[in-house]
Amino acid sequence: MADAAVKQEEALVVEGLTRRFGALVAVDGVSLRVAPGERRAVLGANGAGKTTLFNMIAGDLPPSEGHISLFGRDITRLSPQKRVLEGVRRTYQKSLVFGGLSVRDNLYVAIRGATGPRLAIWRRVETQPDRDGTGPLAERVGLADRLDAPASELSHGEQRQLELGMALAHTPRLLLLDEPAAGLSTRERESLMAMLADLPRDLTLILIEHDLDIALKAVDFVTVMHNGRLLAEGTPDEIAANQDIQDIYMGKHGQ
Repeated sequence: MADAAVKQEEALVVEGLTRRFGALVAVDGVSLRVAPGERRAVLGANGAGKTTLFNMIAGDLPPSEGHISLFGRDITRLSPQKRVLEGVRRTYQKSLVFGGLSVRDNLYVAIRGATGPRLAIWRRVETQPDRDGTGPLAERVGLADRLDAPASELSHGEQRQLELGMALAHTPRLLLLDEPAAGLSTRERESLMAMLADLPRDLTLILIEHDLDIALKAVDFVTVMHNGRLLAEGTPDEIAANQDIQDIYMGKHGQ
């Protein structure tokens, strides 16, 4: 009974997660537990299996083996849309926004996708009677003055902000950010850090990030992957002092 109670309290439990692509094992028996409200970074060199792990948690890829639980519920076989309705949101390495729609309408599409039937999203956005939720979302990610701008006219940094706003639609419980700082300027990275710091603590956050300065400052705990497996876990200070991790980021590990 005690074990069951603990499991219910965990935001995310990944057990023995494996993904094979033919003979290639991209993720090999990964297990991790993330507490509610925790900020977790998943680090590793290119090809470590980080994005494949995210894809399985979000439902974009089915695992070859293993199980995934969200707040005590097994979501291993749920579709991506059903996981969205359960409170799972994610961003991708490359911004995925609707360039032909305004910032306001991109945010509205995200709100509809998180709350209503999928087909309802594709009615003309202008005919929808209530788009009040878009203003607070835009303000939250620093785009309040760009609501009517086409997404295609936004800078790369602004598109990343918009994608974060779309991921925050309708109060997610688990947010997966895949390299949110990729391609951002120093000023944009500082803005991103401030936005992440302002996220409510009832939101569980896991991020993949190659920028160690951002990753280690933004999180409570770190998981490091190498060749599809877990290499190390610990606090940011522990990971920063780990020579194996330094070797990975300097390209020395395994050579």
